[in-house]
Amino acid sequence: MELTDWLLTSGERGNSATRLDRRRPDRAAWSHGNLVRPLVHGGTYFAALHSAIREQRAGDLLLFTDWRGDPDERLDGPGSEIGKVLAEAAERGVIVKGLLWRSHLDRFQFSEAENRHLGEEIEAAGGECLLDMRVRPGGSHHQKLVVLRHPGRPERDIAFVGGIDLCHNRHDDASHAGDPQALPIATAYGPHPPWHDVQLAIRGPAVGDIEAGFRERWEDPAPLTRSPLVRLRELAHREDTYADSLPPQAPDPEPCGTHVVQVLRTYPNRLLRGYAFAPDGERSIARGYRKALRRARALIYLEDQYLWSPHVVECFAEALTANPDLHLIAVIPSVPEQDGRITLPMNLIGRVTALDRLRHAGGGRVAVYGLENHAGTPVYVHAKVCVIDDVWASVGSDNINLRSWTHDSELTCAVLDESHDPREPRDPGGLGDGARRFARELRLELAREHLDQEAPGDAQAPDPLCDPRKAFETFAATAAALDAWYDNGRRGPRPPGRLRTYRRPNLSRPARTLYAPLHRLLVDPDGRPFLLRRRNDY
Repeated sequence: MELTDWLLTSGERGNSATRLDRRRPDRAAWSHGNLVRPLVHGGTYFAALHSAIREQRAGDLLLFTDWRGDPDERLDGPGSEIGKVLAEAAERGVIVKGLLWRSHLDRFQFSEAENRHLGEEIEAAGGECLLDMRVRPGGSHHQKLVVLRHPGRPERDIAFVGGIDLCHNRHDDASHAGDPQALPIATAYGPHPPWHDVQLAIRGPAVGDIEAGFRERWEDPAPLTRSPLVRLRELAHREDTYADSLPPQAPDPEPCGTHVVQVLRTYPNRLLRGYAFAPDGERSIARGYRKALRRARALIYLEDQYLWSPHVVECFAEALTANPDLHLIAVIPSVPEQDGRITLPMNLIGRVTALDRLRHAGGGRVAVYGLENHAGTPVYVHAKVCVIDDVWASVGSDNINLRSWTHDSELTCAVLDESHDPREPRDPGGLGDGARRFARELRLELAREHLDQEAPGDAQAPDPLCDPRKAFETFAATAAALDAWYDNGRRGPRPPGRLRTYRRPNLSRPARTLYAPLHRLLVDPDGRPFLLRRRNDY
């Protein structure tokens, strides 16, 4: 197998202005020798992040971007509020720099007020945190990353990338009792919504790539907002609107593992004046998916917050049509996050049309599930994970929808392990690629939680879930048993597992006729000029 079979070359990224693919002497569009660890659940990530920040000292560097940050969200118990932790780091002399999205209007219950408060707390301690509105109309900065660098101690360098924001609702664990510091979402999820999410902890040369991506945004000369009203308000409140210089970037950390990491992104094509580092935008996330899906032969495993837009799922449908042995498992929220009279039908229409397309292509080879905890409360799936044939794995901020592939800023890491999994089957896809340890272990860790299964005591022992067909059948049987238990009035012991078969919502023809145009215009925008909307561009 060649890495170019699965990963994008620099030319295939479609953005010659970025520095990402010019950083190494060989101009490779990925880095070798990384050690990547999946952190499943916000509680796991927050504890690791808190520990890593506490070890930083004067002169170290802490960089972060986020969609929303709640300064009082606890990372690891009382006294570990994220605002306090970041402020204390700045007071110790750590160089703290952050980019938070300035949402459009607070009355839409986005994140501007919370992000402004977190920024104020950091700046009062000597750090710098900017509210960044350099997005297309209706778009957002959705990237979620933290980079910690340690001059003189590069073995401690680490980056965190994934789907977990530094805010309320995210601090959950495998029990899925929800975050004690909760915000309300759809009524079905209760007062403390159970939350399923994934972040990556990355060590090795890829830390330098992720830092370089942050620096591109930080050093972008464009003003933080184009709105005259917002700029007047910034002046009135004496808000920081210009980024101070960063210290020169340190050499990349030394190789420390077997994982190849490729940093993939979405940036929109902004009107008038684009990003200096992506003047025509960048859609390497979409292009990366399309390339990897062309290799899919056995199993696509997805966990996604949305999984909607027929335009985006078309490449999955093409893979299912082209390969009659290919199966797809998708784990998604049972109920959309918003259950308003207008937002719920629009969300359901986007999902129904996407799932209809997948099922038309794959029939019974497509299985879609929701999650619940052992109390029967639905679990909100916020993870953004894709594993293809136990070879290629991606974890990031991007969802399977048109916003994430064209309109918002997003960041994901594709990981390909250069070490094979010693267990059989060695080659689930039949292309000679061989199952890779990282991708397989990620899929198995997630699957075991949803199935209520323990890992075999012997790490080298055969695991039936390694086989893609067995895994597909086990998911189906587990969900069917739990569905039947509910259908029979919950008599007898509750069967093991947390999977519920996702049942297609019934939407009337008038509702679909009314809401479909609104969905396309408001929920799933495509921010590209018409001339760029070519079939293979995303």
